[in-house]
Amino acid sequence: MNFILHLGLGSFHRAHQAVYVHELRQLDDLRWAIAGGNLRPDMADTINALQAQGGRYTLETVTPQGDRAYTRIESIQRVIPYQDDLAPLIATGADPATRIISFTVTEAGYYLDAQNRLDWSTFPDLRADLEAVKQGQAGHTLYGGLVSILHARMKAGAGPVTLMNCDNLRHNGERSRGGLLQFIDALGDTALKAWVEAHTTSPNAMVDRITPRPTPDVAERVKAATGWDDQAALMGESFIQWVIEDHFIAGRPEWEKVGVEMVDSVQAHEEAKIRLLNATHSCIAWAGTLAGYRYIHEGTHDAAIRQMAFDYVTDDAIPVLHTPEKPCPLNLEQYRDVVLDRFGNPAIADTNQRVAMDAFSKIPGMIAPTIRDQMARGGSFNSVAMLPALFLAYLQRWHAGQIPYTYQDQAMDPAVAHAICDAADPVAAYAADTTLWGEMASDPRLVAALRQAFARVQAFVAARAPA
Repeated sequence: MNFILHLGLGSFHRAHQAVYVHELRQLDDLRWAIAGGNLRPDMADTINALQAQGGRYTLETVTPQGDRAYTRIESIQRVIPYQDDLAPLIATGADPATRIISFTVTEAGYYLDAQNRLDWSTFPDLRADLEAVKQGQAGHTLYGGLVSILHARMKAGAGPVTLMNCDNLRHNGERSRGGLLQFIDALGDTALKAWVEAHTTSPNAMVDRITPRPTPDVAERVKAATGWDDQAALMGESFIQWVIEDHFIAGRPEWEKVGVEMVDSVQAHEEAKIRLLNATHSCIAWAGTLAGYRYIHEGTHDAAIRQMAFDYVTDDAIPVLHTPEKPCPLNLEQYRDVVLDRFGNPAIADTNQRVAMDAFSKIPGMIAPTIRDQMARGGSFNSVAMLPALFLAYLQRWHAGQIPYTYQDQAMDPAVAHAICDAADPVAAYAADTTLWGEMASDPRLVAALRQAFARVQAFVAARAPA
């Protein structure tokens, strides 16, 4: 049997990639299975539950109409317990039966700056990981962990392996590969770098399925529907999509049999998803928090918030994705409408807290490119400017201790964020931040658009203030 070693047994992997492998196995194609574990000692309860259940768990899916379905997923054939030295994980990665190493990482987990260089100055855990690997210890960041695994694979002569991203970063295969090679350069391991360049590939991929953090009521519904007291149950929307560049060096499952789109280039799908779905999701989360909502669907059904999202996509995102010179093969208007319908699904109960996180990575990765593209073509970007303006208002609430939940942002320097809010001109200070804006920082056109949008956001918030 061939194995996919997945790093990070979180909800998204178990509601997405593991489902496609399960569906293939249901067709009696048993040539592939998943082994999974974590690089860090998190999610211990889930890992323990999966171990106790032999890797099995129930996925609840729900349509926008509220129809629920239950599937017992059985594609994770090996649950790898966490050890600080990662010995079981490394051994699995160095096994010739492992043909793909996949991973799901947040935007900030790539540790890349606007020029796709490893940002050693911002992330002390990245620096610490480099030193640990230099001393022969296992790495616990994406790059340190991969280096530990790939070095063992090289020594074992276990053959080539595909490195496969399953997350939302644009050009994720190319960028993770760039970060990995930079990490290896910093180690000074020329032999490993040559081996990685010759014996691995890193296809870009686009993934999509809204998967909230599991809540206790999911397990209750699963038990009522199936009779199984499943301690690793989770839920997601019924919609699912996976587009992968067909660039595998050591074989792959026949995913096209279960609906995966295998393509030469994922770029059109990727740009549509990141700009029309991911950026819109953040827009609704920030605006919804400012309006006092807890859930994404509440903000989506607020006419003013929905209009902000609709205008952003219609006025600014679609015009740069679909041009006479480079028409988009996707129906972007239809994509926009489907996205808003999905976000409005109350059964998902996706929280603003989950979606609002990591803005200091999401603004440069998902929102700034549309502003940059509109600037380049001399177009207006007033509608897209509303998104970062919403986050500035959100940031000011965070600064004042008025966000009703813990805000998580791995790429944010809290001192810098507080300084923006304390500035005499917060809009100008915000527009000057190079982490967010790169070469556009302090551009007069950006400052003017943000100032106008911020005034509109303040009017939006004032209209919702209690009398």
